[in-house]
Amino acid sequence: MSAKELVKKALSVVKKGFFLTLGAFIAGFAIDTFLAPNNIIDGGIVGISMILSYLLKYNLGLLIIILNIPFICLAFTKMGKNFVFQTFFAILMFAVATNIFHSIKITNDLLLATVFGGILLGTGVGLVLKNEGSLDGTEIMSLVISKKFGLSVGEIIMGINIFIYGASGLVFGWEKAMYSILTYFLASRVIDVVLEGVSNSKSVRIISNKWEDIGNVLIKDLEIGVTYLHGTGGYSGEAKTIIYCVVSRLEMSKMKDVIKSIDPSAFISVVDVHEAYGIRMGKRIDKI
Repeated sequence: MSAKELVKKALSVVKKGFFLTLGAFIAGFAIDTFLAPNNIIDGGIVGISMILSYLLKYNLGLLIIILNIPFICLAFTKMGKNFVFQTFFAILMFAVATNIFHSIKITNDLLLATVFGGILLGTGVGLVLKNEGSLDGTEIMSLVISKKFGLSVGEIIMGINIFIYGASGLVFGWEKAMYSILTYFLASRVIDVVLEGVSNSKSVRIISNKWEDIGNVLIKDLEIGVTYLHGTGGYSGEAKTIIYCVVSRLEMSKMKDVIKSIDPSAFISVVDVHEAYGIRMGKRIDKI
């Protein structure tokens, strides 16, 4: 391996370690300053650790490490050493963060704690997942169980969390359990945003007999790059030319007006695009 490749690999490792640490600390901050002080829990192993920490008065970070160890060992045989190392590192940083922020309580308002705790927790977990790590062994266990029993990972996680939130209701009261479920819902939505990005672009397919006129206007007047796809009408059996392009939300309205002015009967299909890479009309687009 050349010196250039070694430097590139080292920078990649440092970058990944930075974001794993950042994600773990954001999640730890959410747990210790918003959720745990108000007896609002997360799902999975973290939720179980929070309940046990409350009942047994044990250190939360230590419980998170201990309870995740069996699943980290399981991941070693199923997912490879890189994932295991990154997961263990992220969990260790998460445990450190829960101790650093342990004495801080930001709000007593349950709704504020739920909303901001859920958003921050989802952001932290999303950053860890995006950098090929994990803070919770529940998903690892669910992946193994799903292969043996034919259930989906989502169904298994949901079943585990129903049990955990039921236990939360018995320990902290049902109102707190409902806030915990709301936190989980908010966190899961934020995780999706972190992993997939905020949808700022649209993938558009246009079917029209005036495809050439529409394509020319999009290219020349709106400076939108297009691709022509060839298909066949299912009912008519006629050959069709489909216009495909990716546009920003700001371009979407103008583009629809132009298409309708040329062919009011044109069929337009619009789909969200989370990320797009490459060259478009001479402009570099790293991420839309």
